[in-house]
Amino acid sequence: MTLSVNLRKRLTPSFALSVQFSALPGVTILFGASGSGKTTILRCVAGLLRPDEGKVAIEGGAVFDSDTGTNIAPNKRGFGYVFQDLALFPHLTAEQNIGYGLFALGPEERRARVLRIAAAFHLEPVLGRRPAEISGGQRQRVGLARSLVTDPRALLLDEPLSALDHHTQSRIIEDLRLWNAARRIPVLYVTHSQREVFALGDRVIALHDGVIAADGSPETVMNAPETEAMASLAGFDNVFDARVEQRLESAGVMRSRIAGTQVELEVPLGVAREGSAIRVAIRAGDIMLATEQPRGLSARNVMPGRIVALVTERSQVKLTVDVGIGIHAAVTPTARDTLGLRTGETVWVIIKTHSCRVVSAL
Repeated sequence: MTLSVNLRKRLTPSFALSVQFSALPGVTILFGASGSGKTTILRCVAGLLRPDEGKVAIEGGAVFDSDTGTNIAPNKRGFGYVFQDLALFPHLTAEQNIGYGLFALGPEERRARVLRIAAAFHLEPVLGRRPAEISGGQRQRVGLARSLVTDPRALLLDEPLSALDHHTQSRIIEDLRLWNAARRIPVLYVTHSQREVFALGDRVIALHDGVIAADGSPETVMNAPETEAMASLAGFDNVFDARVEQRLESAGVMRSRIAGTQVELEVPLGVAREGSAIRVAIRAGDIMLATEQPRGLSARNVMPGRIVALVTERSQVKLTVDVGIGIHAAVTPTARDTLGLRTGETVWVIIKTHSCRVVSAL
């Protein structure tokens, strides 16, 4: 089963969505910042929003085609849709919410199907309760079960886990993976969470300003960005202007200097010529810190600096280190305490060559 999407939709005078892709069985992640067009794609595929032009088809059969005038109603397309706010009926029990779309079936068959999907998502103990009487994770499971109990041809998920804690997310992700391993239908999953990309995605389509910025495996798209826009989406906190000082082709690297500074960085060999300008992206989490000058390291970029900012956010400590330019690093609270990291302290910044990504400025 293949879901084909080719659509264009102008939403404002300054923003137009234009995408074309095919989603195979498995989870295709639609990844990007808010306003990039992710939810608009889902709404167009579901039939809740009419594209200006294009075609949406499942296994070759069009559910929308601007050329022929085809526009099948949302409830006739055979797609399951889980909204971010779930839209559960507050006056119905979990069992009644799950079975709401099975009105055409007899009572016995309807209940049997509800019980099967409830077992798959561990909902048996709460079937008699209303949404206000169960946890957020259980409500999310009810929303998923309601969409899946109808045996959809494709599943559309709009940030379904964004409001949940990591432990609950992990359990639901595992249930969803097991369910889809047995059904093998196309799943379009909207998120801006890198964690969900790697936990669920078979493929990632990254969106930027209404167009596809990257398309491939999670590892390729998230860890090897080709553009500055994609690097920013993928969590590369540092992006610097630099100039190539020397190409060392036998070593597979280039020596570069960050613009306006004396800071040198060794980066992987690219196509840039000596003297040309490049952009270098580095994740904060890929930067190591030391309180003493390190020796005997394989890492090629080692520079002294001073901590000018330090902020603790949940399980991560974010630092800015002045090495002639501000570099953002991230460590665990344990590392902060063990090293005694404080604002004003001198540290050495350590960056592996292959933690530096040369990206275009697009």
